[in-house]
Amino acid sequence: MWAYNSIFYQIYPIGFCGAPVHNDGVCVPRIRKLMDWSEYLQTLGVDSILLNPIFESDNHGYDTRDFKKIDCRLGTNEDFKEVCEDLHKHNVKIVLDGVFNHVGRGFWAFKDVQEKKWDSPYKDWFHISFDGNSCYDDGFWYEGWEGHFELVKLNLQNPAVVDYLMEYVKYWIDEFDIDGLRLDVAYSLDHNFMRRLRSYTQELKPDFALIGEVLFGDYNIIVNDEMLHSCTNYECYKGLYSSFNCMNMFEIAHSLHRQFGSDQWCIYRGKHLMTFVDNHDVTRLASILTNKKHIPLAYGLLMGMPGIPCLYYGSEWAEPGEKAPDNDYALRPCFEEPKPNELTEFIKKLIRVRQESDALCNGAYKNVVIQNHQLVFERCSEKERVIVAINAADYPYTANAGELNGTAADLLTGETVTMNGQLELKPYSVQYLKF
Repeated sequence: MWAYNSIFYQIYPIGFCGAPVHNDGVCVPRIRKLMDWSEYLQTLGVDSILLNPIFESDNHGYDTRDFKKIDCRLGTNEDFKEVCEDLHKHNVKIVLDGVFNHVGRGFWAFKDVQEKKWDSPYKDWFHISFDGNSCYDDGFWYEGWEGHFELVKLNLQNPAVVDYLMEYVKYWIDEFDIDGLRLDVAYSLDHNFMRRLRSYTQELKPDFALIGEVLFGDYNIIVNDEMLHSCTNYECYKGLYSSFNCMNMFEIAHSLHRQFGSDQWCIYRGKHLMTFVDNHDVTRLASILTNKKHIPLAYGLLMGMPGIPCLYYGSEWAEPGEKAPDNDYALRPCFEEPKPNELTEFIKKLIRVRQESDALCNGAYKNVVIQNHQLVFERCSEKERVIVAINAADYPYTANAGELNGTAADLLTGETVTMNGQLELKPYSVQYLKF
């Protein structure tokens, strides 16, 4: 699966393109802005883009009105088709946000139910009771996603709904040549629906990637040969920033070993989960880390650990952004153009090293040295062995371990390092050493 060796770049189009927060019905080809960034993405080393909702919606994109039409605030289907062609020319694959758990109140089938009530042929497309009433006084009760009644939950056990959604997945592949889907709130989706989606998309496009949004629980339940290829690794997301803020590298080391270590009880060995330091739903890394000197170290850890790294637009130059109690607007800004800096150049180097390393993309994981302020671990495949060393302290540290023997190439500096059971770590440093 191509995604296992990829570097993703996530963009929230409605915010990125400077579109109105609420759908004003005015068609403006803002999505074409992505073509101004495609060369930047290619230069950065990104080879896959993850786009949050782009289809016609009431407001933020997750309240879909029409699965066949690009949101008018972003432009037309033809605009987006040209964007996809341009991204592919720059060797960037395209993964769209598949919002299949719920739709907006403006969705055509739900509006039919509002009008015809019992007589609507679409009343079984949703979870509806005509014995109650909604907070919008519809004259019937319906299930909303986690209590959000602007998001009307679809009945994915209804074959007509499933067939309808599959029809539009095929349309997106045929029309835009997309390469995969991120499944919104995958933890809420019907398992048989995900099995159908996996088999159906494999028939249409054998290397089509399915990546689920999962916040908790056992990822094995939906990441397997019958359902999804990958899912978001929120456990390690929390461990990444928390380990630096608490100066306790034992936390992330524990999560990584628990998930990918060599012991039989380690739960995700051989799987490629999507890893990240921030995204469109959480406070940006530059705002959540208490010591800003840890920002490049967090990216060094991200690119060295198992998984599929995903960058969130703007964070590669340390853009701040805090999640508000009642909205995420600050997390989803519009940038006129990329603003690369020294951090961006460092991340570019990390990306290049990772993409050229079989061990970093596919290798097994082993903790070598764990201290409160330092973490040294090994990534090893049949082709190579790489040591990743992080020193989060403001002082040098000497790591001691039997694995730190021999001559290695420092993949970030090009220097040759000879070790005899010890490795000298500079303050606030990242090293990738290939044996």
